Amino acid sequence: MSKQLEKIREEDLGKLILVSNPVLLSTAKEGLFVATKINIERNRYESSIWLVNLQTGDKESLTRGICPILSKDEKKIAFLRKRKGLTELRIMKLKGEEWKVLDTKLGLSSISWSPDGKLLSTVMKLGKIEKDVKNVTNIDLWHNAEGYTYYQRRSVALIDTESGNYEIITDENERVESAEWSPDGKYIAYIRIKDLKTPYLHQLVLYNVSNGEKKVLVDDYHITELSWNPNSTKIAFKGHKLERGLATHLKVYVTDLNGNLENYTQGLELNADNGINCDVRGPSCSKTIKWGDANEVYFLVSDGGLVYLMSSQGVPIVRLKYNDKVIDEFDVKKGVILYTLMSPSEPKELYIYDGKTTKLTYFNKLFVETRELYQPDHITFTASDGVNIDGWVILPKVENGEERKIPGILYIHGGPKTSFGYSFMFEFQFLVSQGFALMYSNPRGSDGYTEEFADIRGKYGERDYQDLMEFVDYIIKRYTVIDPERLGVTGGSYGGFMTNWIITHTNRFKAAVTQRSIADWVSMYGTTDIGYWFVPDQIECTPWENLEKCIEKSPITYVKNAKTPTLIIHGLEDYRCWVDQAIAFFRALQMNDVKSKLLLFPGESHELTRSGKPKHRIRDLKEKAKWFKENLEA
Repeated sequence: MSKQLEKIREEDLGKLILVSNPVLLSTAKEGLFVATKINIERNRYESSIWLVNLQTGDKESLTRGICPILSKDEKKIAFLRKRKGLTELRIMKLKGEEWKVLDTKLGLSSISWSPDGKLLSTVMKLGKIEKDVKNVTNIDLWHNAEGYTYYQRRSVALIDTESGNYEIITDENERVESAEWSPDGKYIAYIRIKDLKTPYLHQLVLYNVSNGEKKVLVDDYHITELSWNPNSTKIAFKGHKLERGLATHLKVYVTDLNGNLENYTQGLELNADNGINCDVRGPSCSKTIKWGDANEVYFLVSDGGLVYLMSSQGVPIVRLKYNDKVIDEFDVKKGVILYTLMSPSEPKELYIYDGKTTKLTYFNKLFVETRELYQPDHITFTASDGVNIDGWVILPKVENGEERKIPGILYIHGGPKTSFGYSFMFEFQFLVSQGFALMYSNPRGSDGYTEEFADIRGKYGERDYQDLMEFVDYIIKRYTVIDPERLGVTGGSYGGFMTNWIITHTNRFKAAVTQRSIADWVSMYGTTDIGYWFVPDQIECTPWENLEKCIEKSPITYVKNAKTPTLIIHGLEDYRCWVDQAIAFFRALQMNDVKSKLLLFPGESHELTRSGKPKHRIRDLKEKAKWFKENLEA
């Protein structure tokens, strides 16, 4: 007799191992990855770097840390370790001794080795922390998950791997996003922000290591990531010219060292990026654009609810794709692909493709085999304007012979340019285990489709809202087990905005949970880390130009229409959607006699549900389930 499966509980979050950051050695016979345990008792994430034999599957834990970067001779690994509020840059010999190079309170990123292994280039945050009075002269006051950043500058540093001494090679007024040493050691390419007032506009700069000369190769592009080809003659990067503002798809471009540019994704109507949502990813510094040995560029693509791997030498082709799973990260050498893969009913594990697919890790095998996990139904329906919309439904298990209507929850993703699909979402599995039918979709504004589909600039709360309402209509008509009189709605960030918009424009939902939400675009513009450039692009307003548009698109404007019992959840250090949004909306609901509750999490950023403190994440899940049960009961 088969063993009875257990329903997922909040505490089961601590039973997951998060697999991330695949790295291939050049022989393609061994690889590195990071495994992270969610330690609920200690209220922390514990990450370690592992070595895996790709032929036998044997693996061993090497050391505690994240972001493993191999030296050019592959005899050493540079990595990061978080300890007592500091970020340590450490080096270890492969399977050998390790040592600390330096530590910093502000952090490091974008690490790469010099060919001789004597130096590391990194993007280092520099500046003196002001513990008392804040003397602010820069517009970038703070940043989500970082805190105050106005005193910082992000510079390229060359660090001696033995002494820890470093040299800054960029100017004080430069703000660097990422950097990478060329394989031949002659150059360092880096991405810098042109102007802090428009931090989405970048330059790709070539730094000559021998003489310190700098040359701008690419100007006035939005650039997210770069990668050198093996012979140091070309640089690939992901970017765009903001043809549709921030709704524009990322393309893969390749430039030579004279700035001659070629679009390697010409004709591809999809976003060359991984836009899928997942709440149990694990820490990673894995690049999403890499050169293969045959001078082709590999990159991930979002397509509906899928993410898969493509490559291009000018014409993009699909290299590795699953119809009901998501490739989340990858590395490639000698035609071998090392990658992480997940599905709606299985968290990420490590796989290798060398002509055939082999699963290398089974960290979550016990969890998958002993818990009641659900596979969603994929739905495509035609909206009223003739456009097809993807959606998914997960129904809870119904006991034999039981005939009853069940409550349903509409879950809305953030972004808006992200997507739902075939990724693993612990929160989804948990809510369904609590007896709720879960409905989620990719309305207009979502990633994974054309740029036209993603572009809702200036039109928030219009076609996107209509898509969501038509999706719910379609689902409750098709799935008659879902009770149309007991519907809830929730979402975070843009999904929180849309939750607020929904409950101020319809009373069909009997409970709402709005998370890290937006209620007022005027204060969003003025207080958040991205508001001063995100709001003009997405809402097409500023407080002194088109103020009426800001007000028209703010849910708080329509709060007198709200009747839905609403739980508001927010992190007190969420600088992406600052806490004033939650407080203002809560007070507005209270003043209009709407049943409401405000739940504030100290020390948490916009990432509460993805990388917040484990005990806070469990409390968050409990509170949501409790609120929906309380307000959707028969």
